[in-house]
Amino acid sequence: MTSNTPTPAVGVVGLGAMGSGMAQSLRRAGYEPHVFDVRLDVAHAFARDGGVACDTLAALGAQCDIVVSVVVNAAQTESVLFGDGTTPGCAASMKPGSLFVMCSTVDPNWSVALEARLAAKGILYLDAPISGGAAKAASGQMTMMTAGTPAAYEKAGAVLDAMAAKVYRLGDRAGAGSKVKVINQLLAGVHIAAAAEAMALGLREGVDPAALYEVITHSAGNSWMFENRMAHVLAGDYTPLSAVDIFVKDLGLVLDVARASKFPLPLSSTAHQMFMQASTAGFAREDDSAVIKIFPGIELPAADKKA
Repeated sequence: MTSNTPTPAVGVVGLGAMGSGMAQSLRRAGYEPHVFDVRLDVAHAFARDGGVACDTLAALGAQCDIVVSVVVNAAQTESVLFGDGTTPGCAASMKPGSLFVMCSTVDPNWSVALEARLAAKGILYLDAPISGGAAKAASGQMTMMTAGTPAAYEKAGAVLDAMAAKVYRLGDRAGAGSKVKVINQLLAGVHIAAAAEAMALGLREGVDPAALYEVITHSAGNSWMFENRMAHVLAGDYTPLSAVDIFVKDLGLVLDVARASKFPLPLSSTAHQMFMQASTAGFAREDDSAVIKIFPGIELPAADKKA
């Protein structure tokens, strides 16, 4: 921000693991974020340290030049914008020329259509899925995969850089950001499934899991997902940072996108089935590393009682 440029009013919808960190990053950068969450107490708790808690989406939309939506999927984004049939969303109260930044993982074609719907209302749109996890969101070090019109980027100004270390501009209209995010989720889901399979084999063969983890994380077979998620398995801690059902959804989306062009994705299909199996076995809301629980005949490390 420069001294002769008015500071835009920025709103953040959804104060989950990612959204709360993004709102903190905006606050740290000198913005006074307006925040809304369906858990009103969470929004008010955030605002106690700086910011404005909004009790309705309509109020947030009316007060903000830029609205950043950090909800789970397309259906929730629709609700944020257009309401749920009983309470209005933010689109009806957003001023013409304001900007809606969509950070969810969605079908790219849906994102393209949303850009057109908002343009008809005079609202700018940025297709801007995110990646990096809660810690990077909180430190402003996450990645944004963005696509939108030059006018949308001009309206966003420095807001994107306040939230992310890497802001990739992938196209001059919506769709490209969501396509890249879908491909990222393909890799993330397959890597988690492969990591779980490798650790499960090690347990089955009687290899010390801590030793296996140490060797793999210093060898060519390592991946970011192995290093991150198998640490959860070793700790016996399946507290959901990203739940099994997230990858049921995201890998399902990957397959939907590929199916439209009849493109084969054999590894994605297998990984999706693994997460589906874990979900139906009762692990839907556990950390996505719980996909390892589908493997028979292994004894998983127990939770540390001292933790």
